[in-house]
Amino acid sequence: METSYDIQGMTCAHCAHAVTEELSAIDGVTAVAVDVAAGTATVTSDAILSLDAVAGAVEEAGYALAHPRQLPLL
Repeated sequence: METSYDIQGMTCAHCAHAVTEELSAIDGVTAVAVDVAAGTATVTSDAILSLDAVAGAVEEAGYALAHPRQLPLL
């Protein structure tokens, strides 16, 4: 399973390394690809990952997971 996440605050290769290291430590993660310019991390895993686990790993690296805005119900 492959999922992309928007991450706020990354600006350099060190940022990418820190985020990759923390996301890779989540159980079930098999690969991580970080694109600093796009502000994204694509995570490949054996199963669906908990959003809390992903957010916690990103925060541990020193950055913030950008949550999609919810549109108001009409």
